[in-house]
Amino acid sequence: MKRFLLPFSLFLCFSLLVSCKEPAPKTIPDAEINAWFDAEYEELLQMSPLQLTTQGRKDRYDQIDDMSEAAEDQKLAWMEASVKEMKEKFPYEQLSPQAKVSFDLWEYQYEMEKGDVKFRRMNYVFNQMGGVHTMIPTMLINFHKVDEASDMSALVSRIKESGRAIQQLLERAKLQTEAGVRPPKFAYEIVMQQANALIQGQPFTDGKTNAPLWTDALAKIEKLEKDGKITPEQAEEFRTQAKDALVNNFKPAYEELIAWLESELPNLEEKPTGVSRHEMGNAFYAHKLKSSTTTDLTADQIHQIGLDEVKRIQQEMIAIKDQVGFKGDLKEFFKFVNSDPQFFFPNSDEGRQGYLDESTAYLDSIKKKLPEYFGILPKADLVVKRVESFREQAGAPQHYNQGTPDGSRPGTYYVHLLDMNAMPKSTMEGVAYHEGNPGHHMQVSIAQELESVPKFRTQMNFNAYAEGWALYSEILAKEMGGYTNPYYDFGRLVNEIWRAIRLVTDTGIHSKGWTEADAIKYFSENSSIAPGAIQAEVRRYMVIPGQATGYKIGMLKIQELRRLAETELGDKFDIRRFHDRILGGGALPLDILEKEVKRWIEEEKVSQQ
Repeated sequence: MKRFLLPFSLFLCFSLLVSCKEPAPKTIPDAEINAWFDAEYEELLQMSPLQLTTQGRKDRYDQIDDMSEAAEDQKLAWMEASVKEMKEKFPYEQLSPQAKVSFDLWEYQYEMEKGDVKFRRMNYVFNQMGGVHTMIPTMLINFHKVDEASDMSALVSRIKESGRAIQQLLERAKLQTEAGVRPPKFAYEIVMQQANALIQGQPFTDGKTNAPLWTDALAKIEKLEKDGKITPEQAEEFRTQAKDALVNNFKPAYEELIAWLESELPNLEEKPTGVSRHEMGNAFYAHKLKSSTTTDLTADQIHQIGLDEVKRIQQEMIAIKDQVGFKGDLKEFFKFVNSDPQFFFPNSDEGRQGYLDESTAYLDSIKKKLPEYFGILPKADLVVKRVESFREQAGAPQHYNQGTPDGSRPGTYYVHLLDMNAMPKSTMEGVAYHEGNPGHHMQVSIAQELESVPKFRTQMNFNAYAEGWALYSEILAKEMGGYTNPYYDFGRLVNEIWRAIRLVTDTGIHSKGWTEADAIKYFSENSSIAPGAIQAEVRRYMVIPGQATGYKIGMLKIQELRRLAETELGDKFDIRRFHDRILGGGALPLDILEKEVKRWIEEEKVSQQ
């Protein structure tokens, strides 16, 4: 008989009585890759003085970001090199599941930035919704804290710097115009009004009123002096410096901007369609949809989802109409809710304060219920404020500004109260939940306070995730005991159908040739939103293509994942643990969120065996 010799490696295994299985692959500790992410993120963060200030830091406190295309190119090159280094240093298969999420996110943000740079002359530089012309003054007033004399010196420097930033953006707007890309006429008309409001009053013009930045500077100087941080002589010197910066740096830049905008008005379309009218417009819109929804849904698919959702929500509306005993059809009910005085505060200072007070009361009430639905709770406070006069627009949507990670500045729910007839009581409760708790404030605050993930993940924002969560929160608040008034529950549906209509109108405008009038007509026929608010909304979609589609797409995905978890886990499903998984890793693209929830479901099954 033949004798077979064992391979030496196999003989060694037998002799040592050990298994011959392949050695376990090396696993890179999370701490190692997280430390690398934190170092890289700090380098990235240092490129943006304004982002540092947003996070409550005083690094580069006297500066404002470089707004040039060259600065964008430098940032993109840095991100490309960073992603390359990450792939070389950290083999993907050696990472933990959580580290893989961080790896994917770091690469994802680079890929999206690359797309943004490719289409950068397609984004309207100046528009009425959130251009830097209002963002910088808003940040200087609300975010630039003055605790010491050096902070005031930094503020004066930033007032000067703001002139440079506006001039850089003006140059970019001119390049955009040369490329044949111009916004609708109304955009520049409103921007001119906003810019003019910033340079009216002292020290720019005679009169008893002060310009917003001058009012802010005087108050901050006065507080320093009152607190004994500076002498009266230093206070006077700061007033002189601030006035000089405003008159000689800030004002000329804004005057130049206004003059150029005015010269462009004859070249702008009165009744434009969407970005598809521009060269590369369809490709640009596809990029904006991907960026806004973090999905590969096409414009046609999103349009159809919107049509289907509008029909579904209208059936729920009819049920409430019948519940309250209204005898007319849904359009007549829309007209009733949209015009009856019982649904509006007086168009006065008392009425405006009433809106703020009632919104605060709803948020205070829901806050008490949070522990029943969440294990992780935000530490940061929340305040409700009226939008500053220089950027306030009748009927414009409410919005949220995040607080600082350390809680020193609370999150702020901002409300446009210029025209109380555009701010019905019926929708007030749902919007408060959307912008505050359990919506944006909760999601953003929890993300900022996370300690188990690298810091960059605590500051990330994905439109579909953030807005999808906020819209999901509106209906979650009903589970939590909100909307005891059926008209306010109808208002919740008004808010939801609003977001469904966005899918139809945004895609209609930018991929189907709809005009502003077409979008307003569809909006008016399918909702009870006030006419002024409808026009402001449609104009928002026209200048920020795709952004409005993220809300409903994100909400539908979160609801889908919840149904999946409830089905898979049955009576073991814990709503608090589900919500903690949604919020406990920071903002995520929807495909990554789905993977994380499915992984959590499997973990839950194992832990319950």
